Amino acid sequence: MNKKGLDAAALSIRSLSMDAIQKAKSGHPGMPLGCAELGAALYGELLNHNPEHPTWINRDRFVLSAGHASMLVYSLLHLCGYDLSLEDIKNFRQLGSKCPGHPEVGVTAGVDASTGPLGQGISMAVGMAMAETMLAAKFNTANHKIIDHYTYAICGEGCLMEGISHEMGSLAGHLKLGKLIVYYDQNEVSIDGPTNITFTEDIGKRFESYGWQVLKGSMYNYDDIFNLTEKAKANTEQPTLIMLKSEIGHGAPLVAGKSSAHGAPIGEEGVKEAKKFLGLNPDEYFYVSPDAYKYFADQKARWTSNYNNWKADFDAWAKENPELKKEFDAAMEDKPIAPIEGLPTYTTADKLATRVASGNAMQAIAKAYPQLVGGSADLEGSNGCKLKSEGYYGPDNRSGRNIHFGIREFAMAAACNGMLLHGGLRTFCATFMIFADYMKSAIRLGAMMNLPSIYVFTHDSIYVGEDGPTHQPIETLNSLRTIPGVQVLRPGDAEETTEAWKMAVETTDHPVCLILGRQGLGVYEKADSDWKNTIKCGAYIAKDCSGTPDITILATGSEVSLSIDAAKLGEAKGKKIRVVSVLDRELFESQDDVLQAKIIGGAKRVMTIEAGIRSGWEVFATNKNDIISIDRFGVSAPANKAGEFFGFTPEKIAERF
Repeated sequence: MNKKGLDAAALSIRSLSMDAIQKAKSGHPGMPLGCAELGAALYGELLNHNPEHPTWINRDRFVLSAGHASMLVYSLLHLCGYDLSLEDIKNFRQLGSKCPGHPEVGVTAGVDASTGPLGQGISMAVGMAMAETMLAAKFNTANHKIIDHYTYAICGEGCLMEGISHEMGSLAGHLKLGKLIVYYDQNEVSIDGPTNITFTEDIGKRFESYGWQVLKGSMYNYDDIFNLTEKAKANTEQPTLIMLKSEIGHGAPLVAGKSSAHGAPIGEEGVKEAKKFLGLNPDEYFYVSPDAYKYFADQKARWTSNYNNWKADFDAWAKENPELKKEFDAAMEDKPIAPIEGLPTYTTADKLATRVASGNAMQAIAKAYPQLVGGSADLEGSNGCKLKSEGYYGPDNRSGRNIHFGIREFAMAAACNGMLLHGGLRTFCATFMIFADYMKSAIRLGAMMNLPSIYVFTHDSIYVGEDGPTHQPIETLNSLRTIPGVQVLRPGDAEETTEAWKMAVETTDHPVCLILGRQGLGVYEKADSDWKNTIKCGAYIAKDCSGTPDITILATGSEVSLSIDAAKLGEAKGKKIRVVSVLDRELFESQDDVLQAKIIGGAKRVMTIEAGIRSGWEVFATNKNDIISIDRFGVSAPANKAGEFFGFTPEKIAERF
């Protein structure tokens, strides 16, 4: 341990953080000042990383769960020699900066996760730790451990107050993720004051009850930090929470220990007093100790050696295991190892729920994508999402591709984000669509990070039936569509479901939601002979008529079959009716006017039918009366009776023609 170098690094972290936040007139100085010693120890000696290879697959992962403390990590990335200059730090929180207000993947080299929404960072760290065990089980051999690293995170009281921390803690303890180490910045201060105004539980006992090892020490004692971390590493059966007593705003006398240090600059006077207290020149800005630069420069040889040793081991592994190497490359590039084969085929005599068709499609896709893993929030059978030829992931089987997440929807989505961020895996997770709201913040964050999560949402409408309005997602479908970057696919029959799954797994830069029904649906004949290609624009002609249609119906999901049956009744009354299946409304809306007009067919009247709220369909419908929707909560009744109650029958729709 180089105490002189660590102290210089901690001093520089405090200097850079205070000045950057003050210059921006915005930011959170409390944790960067309070955790400077831990940051220095982590990046200087504990983390196995390499600034020259920031995406190295076997690097230790670090997640700043308390993302508001971003200047802590930006200071460290600069000191270590990542692609982050002093000018970048001076541009903290400004438009186009490499130092945004909260850490963002893809913006700043060395940032492993976008954080800020509290609790999600440590939950993504759980996913990263899961991924490490999965890939180690798949690719390591008796002679070579090419995947062998730790996942570290720093959290504060805010992360542990959020409900997701309970989901995360319980899951991680159950899974015995021994290479997950979380440091708890125990400063006992939040925005509104001391945390004891709301937060008085025994955190240590809570995490012990989850199956974690809990260790305690001081944030300002390097021996504590290093010794406790070594003890954490020695315990391979439990994740570890290291509780470090700290002081928010440490080193800034005017705000130290106060809530005012949390979320605002400490002021020019506060900065001057802090610099005097720390032995710095009050009139010098963005000071970095030469000893800090030297300390991290001296680490470079060790970082390079660690990387080169791993690379030599990796090359030897690749030479000895060419088939494993082929699978490894496909996993890292998120590509199939072979063309998808054996997809289910259907005829118009078949009738099955799209959730069942989804499960059928998954089996073939999983063979082509051995990196595909995932599971359900205790609804595996209902969601139809089990990979039938694969085992279950757990403490005794790290090779399992099916994951029991338990009734932890939010943590499930965040953990999947973490697995994707780690790399080498593709994830799906499933639940009833009504519970998507429990997951929404993680879905949103995944979209920001361009992560290709696949969300399998079943039981998508009033046809849930007897479970009633609490389980009938009237507004949920549209709320998912409103999240930028999230693709929402609602197939109308089994054949469309297969195509939707192919579209989802071939997507590499955004989340995809598969919206699936519970009730059996007939497979319909498609009017468009090239529908499998046309559907990639978001919609295609499912049923056509001769000449220009009088009415074109745009429908999604189970309402496509309903519309086809209604159209047949309308034709008996002399109406020419075209039915368009809209798999992806937003994608279809984004197409040019020529393509839209070709599919809609020049109809004077355009109707839309979807068993959900009307919002968004105004773009297509001739007028509001031609939007057939449900704009109130559902009812408890058998599925067909619920449909009748809301007028979702062929006869009721035909009355509108």
